[in-house]
Amino acid sequence: MSGLKLAVRALAKSPFVTAVAVLSLALGIGANAAIFSMFDEMLLRALPVQEPDRLVNLSAPGPKPGSQSCNQAGDCDAVFSYPMFRDLEEARGAFSGLAAHRLFPVNLARTGETQSGEGLLVSGSYFPVLGVQPALGRLLGPGDDEVIGGHFVTVLSHDYWQNRLGGDPAVLNQSITVNGQSLTVVGVAPSGFGGTTLGGDPDVYVPLSMRGVLESYFDDAGFDNRRSYWAYVFGRMAPGVTIERADSEINTVYASIVNEVEAPLQEGMSAETLERFRQKRLGLEPGYRGQSSIHAEVRTPLAILFAVTGVVLLIACANIANLLLARGAGRSQEMAIRGSLGAGRGQLMRQLLTESVLLAALGGLASLVVARWTLRFIASILPPEASSNLSLALDPRVLLFAAVLSIGTGVLFGLYPAITNSRPDLQSILKAGSGQPSGARGAARFRRTLVTAQIALSTALLVPAGLFVRSLSNVSRIDLGVADAGEVVTFQVAPTLNGYDDARNMQILRGIEEELAALPGVTGVSAGMVAIMAGSSWGTDVSVEGFESGPDIDSNARLNRVGPGYFSTLGIALVAGREFDVADADGAPLVAVVNEAFTRKFNLDGAQAVGKYMATGGSGETELDVQIVGVIQDAKYADVKDETPPVFYTPYRQAESMGFMTFYARTAVEPSTLLSQIPGVVARVDGNLPVEELKTLEAQVRDNVFLDRIISTLSAAFAALATTLAAVGLYGVLAYTVAQRTREIGLRMALGAGRARVRKMIVAQMTRMLLVGGVVGIALAVALGRAAQSLLFGVGGFDPVVLVGVAVLLSAIALGAAFIPAQRASRVDPMDALRYE
Repeated sequence: MSGLKLAVRALAKSPFVTAVAVLSLALGIGANAAIFSMFDEMLLRALPVQEPDRLVNLSAPGPKPGSQSCNQAGDCDAVFSYPMFRDLEEARGAFSGLAAHRLFPVNLARTGETQSGEGLLVSGSYFPVLGVQPALGRLLGPGDDEVIGGHFVTVLSHDYWQNRLGGDPAVLNQSITVNGQSLTVVGVAPSGFGGTTLGGDPDVYVPLSMRGVLESYFDDAGFDNRRSYWAYVFGRMAPGVTIERADSEINTVYASIVNEVEAPLQEGMSAETLERFRQKRLGLEPGYRGQSSIHAEVRTPLAILFAVTGVVLLIACANIANLLLARGAGRSQEMAIRGSLGAGRGQLMRQLLTESVLLAALGGLASLVVARWTLRFIASILPPEASSNLSLALDPRVLLFAAVLSIGTGVLFGLYPAITNSRPDLQSILKAGSGQPSGARGAARFRRTLVTAQIALSTALLVPAGLFVRSLSNVSRIDLGVADAGEVVTFQVAPTLNGYDDARNMQILRGIEEELAALPGVTGVSAGMVAIMAGSSWGTDVSVEGFESGPDIDSNARLNRVGPGYFSTLGIALVAGREFDVADADGAPLVAVVNEAFTRKFNLDGAQAVGKYMATGGSGETELDVQIVGVIQDAKYADVKDETPPVFYTPYRQAESMGFMTFYARTAVEPSTLLSQIPGVVARVDGNLPVEELKTLEAQVRDNVFLDRIISTLSAAFAALATTLAAVGLYGVLAYTVAQRTREIGLRMALGAGRARVRKMIVAQMTRMLLVGGVVGIALAVALGRAAQSLLFGVGGFDPVVLVGVAVLLSAIALGAAFIPAQRASRVDPMDALRYE
């Protein structure tokens, strides 16, 4: 306790040094804690279920002829057909159980209010395999999933029960309307459990066998169709079973089903592809985190940001080590006197380490504020749906991380100063009378080494930051193919989720179009089935006049069903022909508009495509009954950074059914005015229809590239912070050098050295550190750039422009840091300097 009191007094004696050190540590530890919070939530945290380490995710890579439907639970390699899932569930092998699940959109209605949300279709084995217990009532079991379309029951999520229903226990056995269907609430899921898909936040859990009832566009035939892939599957290994054994046993069963049952069903497949189909194997990977495509998407960006914040903290530690060394030089007499009074070196080291750990603890406490600010900033640039599904909070795991990091850094930056400052030579100090320790030369070398390392690490951060900023600049200049996205407001509605029939759905969609068009300032209105630049994608095989199709020939194209005036509303240029109008409706000849990528892929020779015929379905026997009436320029479809795929558009009014739609309205007035009016517009058409994704198209584009914006913004901010800390460290070393070499400088000037020569001496010292640190830093930066190559757009991992820019920037900063010490050295009075000691 006495050592702690002494440490507090010692820090209080130099408040400026203490404040600078605490601030540096707060920035370094806080940045690390914030990124760790994201890293932990997205990549490390296990599901809150029984023995999550025994869970295994299954995937089924290889040829998948037929239809595929995947979502954020994973890519299409991970989905299974319903019959295959049931076959594997029955066989089990080394698994104690297998389960299937799938996220789906829902409209929830209770007490007359309809709200949009998310639901999770689960097999009867889902909750038993996970081993979770209900907070209220019971969970779904095998008996709730036996008859296709025959189990009108649901389990509520704990959050929905608490936040929307007030935690009322009387909700048990009451009804709730899910997508127009009345379901009986049989239980509430446990607190903290939000399903098994990161990024998904289900409000309700419904039997998997109810998909056809709750999703009108899903045909019940999909439950029997082995060529329809849509279910995600995971399993729990039996006690004592290794993942290798589980892999071997389940693949034996899978190979038998593929070869004996599914291979004979394949048609129009070449011998080579059929052989690859027969050789398919299941993939198994640990499932303790659940199933989510986010895991793969964020692994590299978060690892890079974590490394960046770690480097920032190292630079901060180097600065504080330099401060402590300089401060220790001024305390050499104090240490010498303590030693002469009987204090051993170990006691002195403990005292100095206590001071550094206390300093780190203060920095750690302050870092929590920095971490919270950083997380709030990150949340502000995330799309709303992403920020709402991630906690981004300082939970106990993050607090523990910050505490361990604080103690570790306290020891790291305090160890060498403690070793150096705890061995003063009393005799030399008393002779010198200057307070300079006898080990000053070694300490000076160490300080210069630290600053050189800081320059290297700053360079290593500035170069990737420059690459990311340049990449984001390239992304911002991509030609989207649409005009003035900031003048277009977009939103989504899904009347089919209210359980309406096809006629009512179509009536609502047309009514919204008419109401929007009547608003003041609206210059164009249209709608599309697939929201552009929102990550959504629908595709199908097509047959095109003059294009030879056959086995292994790619005849797939993306599609969108759109309303009249779609292309003019979005500002997509028409290359040839016409776009759709109100006459292209049910009963009129079937028509399509294609983009330029479509004409290139199917050999339609650009504008000559107008008048040609096509059809959906890749079989050569398909009747070509759809006439191409227009060609548009390429415009972005699903993702801003992806090449525009071949796309064909058809009028949604010619579709048999259309239960959901994304609307677009171009406005000549302030977009915020139109945004505020749209909920009222929809309510006038149908008061029970929730409005989703209401924003400008410009905001949609930003959301589509939010990962690029986060990486660029954070890496640039952290690199700037690191460079500032390195500049402070460089200034500190040069200033301390001038103070320590005052007598030497005075002698030089007394012997004829001019002020310019003295300034040159200080700048030369800076230049040596800059050159060595810069060369090492560039080598590190090139390695980091190559690691980040997959995240860059339009720029390589080694970019000479960025390297030159970083070199110029660092040189300017270094010269700035050296300016004041060099000026101070050149103004030393020789007579005063000779009396300095």
